[in-house]
Amino acid sequence: PKKSDLTCVAPKKSDLTCAEEIRLRTNKPLAVKTEKGIELFEHIVTQQEVLQTFERICESSVYSYRKQICDGYITIRGGNRVGIVGSAVIDNGQVVNINYISSLNFRIASQRIGCSNRIIEDIINVKKNEVYNTLIVSPPGCGKTTLLRDIIRQLADKYRKNVALIDERCEIAACVNGVPCNDIGCRTDVLDGCNKLTGVYMAVRSLSPQVVAMDEIGGDDIKAVKYCIKSGCAVIGTAHGSGIYDTDERLAGLFGENGFKRAVILEKCGEAGKCLDI
Repeated sequence: PKKSDLTCVAPKKSDLTCAEEIRLRTNKPLAVKTEKGIELFEHIVTQQEVLQTFERICESSVYSYRKQICDGYITIRGGNRVGIVGSAVIDNGQVVNINYISSLNFRIASQRIGCSNRIIEDIINVKKNEVYNTLIVSPPGCGKTTLLRDIIRQLADKYRKNVALIDERCEIAACVNGVPCNDIGCRTDVLDGCNKLTGVYMAVRSLSPQVVAMDEIGGDDIKAVKYCIKSGCAVIGTAHGSGIYDTDERLAGLFGENGFKRAVILEKCGEAGKCLDI
């Protein structure tokens, strides 16, 4: 847009304390997303600021974060995820590096105790002491991970279930030196930074979980979900989509009698959603 089309304001402390995302784009205004929308601030972000911020995120050791960089994000203390934008270096169809970093998007993690109260009794049969295989579906940024985190906490504490959390992106438990910073319940074991399939094999064989939780299921993760269910463990997971039919093709074979029996649909950001039988 032209400069005259931009409406920029000076940042206020209240704007930053309730931020959901903070975005730094080179030569563009600092942008902060809250529940009210996206606010553009007067400050114009320089390339040097982006690069200095990136260096600090990587703790001055970019090489040690190379794998995460190739995935397009770095997870930092507190479970906050920083999306990385730049020129992708491709080798044999795979991203092997990102050069000329031009934009960073800080997605602020938040724990909202009790946000799953509305739907928790729909995914567990208290009389039979049975947890239904459940998939949480929403577009990006609408609270799937936040809801999953609270479901895990309630299943572990209130319903006394042994939960194995495969926290591949280190966002849900937000472990620091292996210790969770978020409240995920007293009966939850965390496999931090482990891919889902390997994590599931390890958990089922050694942790005796009654419930296995995982975030952003897709692609090769289907095998991990099937292994859990066939092993007698309930699965609570999330997937991107605007509705159950968006995920049906991508997660073919994971619905119905031998798969997910409940779907929680988050139609609007900030709402607890509705639970459907599948």
